[in-house]
Amino acid sequence: QVKLVESGGGSVQPGGSLRLSCAASGFTSDDYVIGWIRQAPGKGLEGVSCISTRDGSTYYADSVKGRFTISRAVAGNTVLLQMDSLKVEETAVYYCAVTEGDYDPSVVCNHLDTWGQGTLVTVSS
Repeated sequence: QVKLVESGGGSVQPGGSLRLSCAASGFTSDDYVIGWIRQAPGKGLEGVSCISTRDGSTYYADSVKGRFTISRAVAGNTVLLQMDSLKVEETAVYYCAVTEGDYDPSVVCNHLDTWGQGTLVTVSS
């Protein structure tokens, strides 16, 4: 059974940075797409960024390109999301999520099927 545990959320001022971490375990395959989905207050779900473990290909939502960086530490199956130049409107609960299999991250990032418990990111002055 896949298990995802997020950490690294918190409060930051606009323009600041945070790094989210997701510790993943329980996979039955070496190939999966893992990433981050967020939900802002009163808004819908948005796939922020995803990465494929097979070839390292990535997906970023247009709203975060150039500011967020997703990476994967092979040891321990940890996925990181470095978030720079954060904006007030990016206040949200950020969920780590995954789908097992060999998929294009740009296709599945908004449709991942196993989620962590979420971590709150608050951007406020």
